[in-house]
Parts: sequence; C-alpha cells; structure tokens
Amino acid sequence: MHHSQRKSLMKFSFFVLVIIGVSCQFAIAQKEVTLDEVVSVAIQKNFDVRLVQNAAATTTTNNNLAVGGFLPVVNGFASYTTFNNDSKNITFADVETNRYGAVTTNQNASAQLVWTLFDGTRMFATRKRIEQLSELGEINVKNQMMNSTASVMTNYFNIVRQKQQLQAIVELTSVNEERVKLAERKLNVGTGSKPELLQAKVDLNVQRVQALLQETLIQQLKDQLNNLVGMALPEVYDISDSIPINSSLTLESIIQDIELSNQSILAAKKNIDVATTAVWENKATRSPVINFNSSYNFSKQENKLQVSPVSQQFSQTNGYNYGFSLTIPILNTFNVKRNIAQSQITLERQKLVLEQLTAFAVVGVKNAFASYENSKKTLTIQEENLLLAKENVKIALEGFKRGINTYIELRTAQQSLADVYNQLIAARYNTKVAEIELLRLKGGLLK
Repeated sequence: MHHSQRKSLMKFSFFVLVIIGVSCQFAIAQKEVTLDEVVSVAIQKNFDVRLVQNAAATTTTNNNLAVGGFLPVVNGFASYTTFNNDSKNITFADVETNRYGAVTTNQNASAQLVWTLFDGTRMFATRKRIEQLSELGEINVKNQMMNSTASVMTNYFNIVRQKQQLQAIVELTSVNEERVKLAERKLNVGTGSKPELLQAKVDLNVQRVQALLQETLIQQLKDQLNNLVGMALPEVYDISDSIPINSSLTLESIIQDIELSNQSILAAKKNIDVATTAVWENKATRSPVINFNSSYNFSKQENKLQVSPVSQQFSQTNGYNYGFSLTIPILNTFNVKRNIAQSQITLERQKLVLEQLTAFAVVGVKNAFASYENSKKTLTIQEENLLLAKENVKIALEGFKRGINTYIELRTAQQSLADVYNQLIAARYNTKVAEIELLRLKGGLLK
C-alpha cells in the first residue's frame, strides 16, 4: 500500500514537471506587452474614448463652419410652367371670343439675398458658444482618455497581482509536496500516521485547485484588458510580473492647483462659460434686427393665342432690387424673457456643479492619499513579515523532518505564510491603485 502511494506521488510529480515545462515553453512563445504599449493602444482603440471623440468631432465641425453665421443667406428659385386652357370672353359690347387649346408658358427665376447686419450681437454670442462647445469636446476627450488610462492601468496591475499570487501558490505547493513526501516517509518507518498523510495530500490538492482557478482568473483579466483596448492586443500575450511603486507622491503636490488640471473640473468650468454665453445669446434677442435685402428677378410669359383683345403675345421683365429692413420685437408671448430666465438657471446650476466637482476632487484626493499612505506602511510591514513567515516555514519543515514539530504546527506555519503573501500582494496592488487614482484626479496620467 505504501509502495502504491509512493508510485502515485512519483506520477504526480512527473505530471507537475511536464505541466511546468509546457507552461514555460508556452510563456516563452507569448509576446510580452509593456504597460506603455497597452496605454498607447488604449488611447487610440478604447471604445469609450472613440465614442467621445466621435461626439467631439461634431462640435469641431460646427466650430469650423460657425463663421457662416456672419455671411449672407442666398437662395435661388426657378420655375417653368405651361398652361393649356379653353377660354370664353364677352365684352360689354357683346363681342364674344372663344379660344380652345390656348397655350401659355411662364418662365420665372430669381436670386434672393438676406444679410443680417445687426442682431444685438447675437451672432457673435453664437459664434463664441460654438467655440466653447468645441473646447469642451476636447476636454471631454482628454477626460475620457484619463479615465480609460486609469482603468487600463488598474486592470494591467491586477493581472500582475494575480500572477504574483500564482507564484505564491506555486511556492506553497512545493512546500506541500515536501510535506507529503515527509508524511509518507514517516508513515513507512512507523513514526507517522495515516490521517497526517491524508491531510497533507488534501492540502496539496487544494493548492493544485487554487493554481488552476488562478490561471483561469488571469486569463479572464487578460481578456478584459484586451477589451479595454479595443481587442488590439494579441490573442495570446504576457505582461510583466512586477508592480513598481512611486513612493514620492505628497498630498500637497497632488492637491495644489488641482482646479487647473483635473479634467472634470475643467469641463465644469467650460460648461459655465457655455452657459454664460447662452445668457448673452438669449438677451441679444431683445434687440432689433437690421437686414440688408436684395434680389434679382427674371420673368417671361408667352401666349400662343390671343384670348382677349388686351392679351399680350409676349412679355418679359428682369432686374434687381435692394434695400434694408428693420424688425423690432414687441411682444412674443414672453418667450425671450422665459429663455433668458432658463439660461440663467442653467448658469447657476453649472456653478453648483463646479463647486460639487471641486469638493469631490479634493475629498477623492484625500481619501486616495490616505489609502496610498496606509498601503505603503502595510507593504513595509508585510515585506518584513514575509521574511519571518518563510523562515518559520523552513524551521517548521526541518522540525517536522526530525519529528520535533507536528504536522499541525507545519500546516499552521504554511497557512501563516499564505496569509502573509495574500496581504503583501494586496498591499502592493492597493498602493499602486491609490497612486493611479491620485494621478487621475490630478490629471497627470497622460503625461
């Protein structure tokens, strides 16, 4: 029975070696993608960024064509009409004239020009508002780039985190394998027990399952990252297995002048500019409007038959005219007053939004910085704990070999090492996430 257990363990070890070898070869074949490459691709291919860019393109187009509001409006008109009529005319002298199939053709053409010379500066307000909307579109694009970059970086380092977690599981698995060998050896020489060996195998199998689940999670996160960059990454790729930490960030450096760099705040400020211009635009509708009007007209008529004594066989007129018109708004059911009031309400709302977003940004920075500082301190402690836990497992394993320590003590040391790994990797990841959030709020991720 002991021989069969030894044989089974040898088969399992061989299986693990084969899997590790295949995995290594597979990893070598994978293209490693750096964070800079992923961020660069995300800015170009991320679906959210592209949607915002598409929306911004509309405002840019409007801005390019807004100069048209200062130009005159010119419309052309032309018509050609043929009449085929039967007519009967009787004069007061009882002279009767009957015509059948009288054909008349009319040809008309005209070009009309209307040029607004003054409308209370409304055209200037409209032009300015369109420019501001174009600038707002650019800010929104940059803001979405910032947010998408933060999401991509967070996902990227989450993959790194899970890779480090897998490495920890592999290390703990090797300890479990050694524990199974020792438990089996002790059972063979009569110093161990069957429950001890069974528990060691159960713990080993738990580690094997965790490794499988961890690999599945890593692949899922890789697919999610690929989706964030518009499926522009290779179908099979690898990334780094380290999380660099910038430990030099300070609260003052992040929060100072944040209203000048936070993209949400900048967008809110631009919305205030747009709303202010909209008030100006609506107030301008109270002003009289002066237009320059001009037109060129052409008209020609031909009658094939004389339908009455005064009928003309042919007539043609052509020429142009010009002049000025003045429109004075007197009463329009208070629409102007209502529009001005609504635009002023919108302006006040945008000012409140700016105050709210500024407060959110400041509080967000303070919360992220508190998490950043706490995670850095935790990281330092857990790095020290890792050295202690590894040494504790080594001592417990040696003691288990000599029969000084029980398998329960060894298992406790293993669990302690697993907990320290979990806490260390989580602290490292949380520090990076807080760092990313601080830079996002500051508006410094794209730099």
